[in-house]
Amino acid sequence: MKILVTGASGQLGSTFKSIASQGQAEDLEFVFKSSSELDITDFDAVHEELVSSNYAYCINCAAFTNVDKAESENDLAYRINVTGARNLAMNCNESSTVLIHISTDFVFDGFLNTPYLEEDIARPIGFYGDTKYKGERAIINNLEEHFIIRTSWLYSEHEHNFMKTMLKLGAERDELSVVYDQVGTPTYALDLAHVVLHIIKAHSIDYGVYNYSNEGVGSWYDFAKEIFQQYKIDINLKPIRSEEYPTPAERPKFSVLDKSKIKNTFGLQIPHWKDSLAVALKAYSRINI
Repeated sequence: MKILVTGASGQLGSTFKSIASQGQAEDLEFVFKSSSELDITDFDAVHEELVSSNYAYCINCAAFTNVDKAESENDLAYRINVTGARNLAMNCNESSTVLIHISTDFVFDGFLNTPYLEEDIARPIGFYGDTKYKGERAIINNLEEHFIIRTSWLYSEHEHNFMKTMLKLGAERDELSVVYDQVGTPTYALDLAHVVLHIIKAHSIDYGVYNYSNEGVGSWYDFAKEIFQQYKIDINLKPIRSEEYPTPAERPKFSVLDKSKIKNTFGLQIPHWKDSLAVALKAYSRINI
């Protein structure tokens, strides 16, 4: 099967590249396109790429993911997350390509105290989450054959993310403050990528919206603490409230996702985030010897 991966230079796209380069998906033919090689906000460019090629699937890893910058760069965030998603959906529909789109826990406001289900009302509290939800709707309204996977707190040994930031700061500082009143689940990009490939190899037609993150729950403080403990970094880590670390965009206080639907539909065993973190840190160490 021929598979188009958009946003190929980002964190998740780089993860798919790593999988392909290691021969872990030899029965699949990947075509990787970075944003400079395929601008998903350009309808004609997307049309030419999809309609002229025989892609069975398109994995959309292209997104404007800077939550704070989205508050000031509204137009760019909207064009990538909404217009881009619509362009892909419309052209996937014409080319009979199944679209697998990555969304986010930020579509929820974080006011619940129980894990969010796929059918819970989406009520974003920031511009980033709003564009991601509108992108979901654009796909649903233009393409039946789609999988939308909402994930949370994505990290890996690739590109920019919380784990790599903590490791960098841990090497530079003796003391660090991290918020403890935002709760969710860290998700290793490699685990998410393997779930996407599982769906593809299953030739599933159970289209729709799915939640996926690793198992377990923690705050950003818990996440940072576990990173430092596993990587054996001695640092004075202080828990603080969100008000003590103001940001342009408000974050959901609780964004734990219920994974029952994706586990039951595809028979998945999802690893705990602490176990996956250990794998990610080993991979990071190999790269940064």
